[in-house]
Amino acid sequence: MPDKEAIRRFAFDVGFDAVRFARAETSVQTQKRLRDFISQGLHGDMGWMAEKADRRAHPQTLWPAARSVIMLGLNYGPGHDPRELLQHTERGVVSAYARNKDYHDVLKKRLKRLAMWLHETSGHEVKIFVDTAPVMEKPLAQAAGLGWQGKHTNLVSREFGSWLFLGEVFTTLEIEPDAPEADHCGGCSRCLEVCPTAAFMGPYKLDARRCISYLTIEHKGHIPRDLRALMGNRIYGCDDCLAVCPWNKFAHTTGLNDFLPRAELTAPRLADLVTLDDAGFRALFAGSPIKRIGRDRFIRNVLIAIGNSGDAGLAACAELLLNDPAPVVRAAAVWAFKRLVSSSAFALAHAKYAAAETDTEVAAEWRS
Repeated sequence: MPDKEAIRRFAFDVGFDAVRFARAETSVQTQKRLRDFISQGLHGDMGWMAEKADRRAHPQTLWPAARSVIMLGLNYGPGHDPRELLQHTERGVVSAYARNKDYHDVLKKRLKRLAMWLHETSGHEVKIFVDTAPVMEKPLAQAAGLGWQGKHTNLVSREFGSWLFLGEVFTTLEIEPDAPEADHCGGCSRCLEVCPTAAFMGPYKLDARRCISYLTIEHKGHIPRDLRALMGNRIYGCDDCLAVCPWNKFAHTTGLNDFLPRAELTAPRLADLVTLDDAGFRALFAGSPIKRIGRDRFIRNVLIAIGNSGDAGLAACAELLLNDPAPVVRAAAVWAFKRLVSSSAFALAHAKYAAAETDTEVAAEWRS
């Protein structure tokens, strides 16, 4: 039967950067926060959060036999400030976590090796999770002492700052839990103040419906007009609240090639991205988490960045998509085109396209 330290050593051997242990339970406060978040509608389009709230709130509802959770962390520290590109408005900003391989795949390989070894050496049952099941991983990570949920609701580590991917091994094996991590945010509120869309209602309280990560990734429809100009050139996710955290002074660059940024995603030109058709999108983002949002949502995001660029030379890119088959693309194209051209040029396009528009949202864009 492996003891706690043997499990920890094996987890480090298979490539994890942080390993801690917790009971398979969540606090009353954590459960209340989840209920309040959902009851206030702050989860937006993420209906799966409400549908699986009971299993998310209670690990043993998800798996009644679970007794312990092995919390694992993998460092993806970017080694630079991800916000540097925000000033280069002709380029698109992709969140640091998505500039190479899908972290789900990278973590799963390691989690499977650890879980298989634990099952074979202990005889106990195991289940692995990586952000795709109803698991409240950040509260569990804090309970295990891996870090704490900062005022921006993300995990902060004293050793890795903001840059830890999380994965879990649930097991029927009783393992002595580690001490939980205390909250070390103190009086700092940089993460709340830096948010471009004012998505934080206060410390530890996020309105996902205003969050750029939610809007560019989870939200399937048209992005609200009042938020578009605030998004700048962020085309997939947003790192602002993570990047300004003072605890990043202890962070260090990831050593995994899987997480080092691919050249084509380090500073991609908006003019190149906006021309992608479905096949081109799938080819460029094969093995990337970006692939899961699909071409239409991605091009929607790119067009909003084009509209925010102030570069009249990009107006032609938006014009080419005014009759795109996807309504979310057409609407974003209209919005971007109008911001970059003269009123007379917009009137000409309006005469050509607006009368034939059948989608109510896109038609409203032409009228706005």
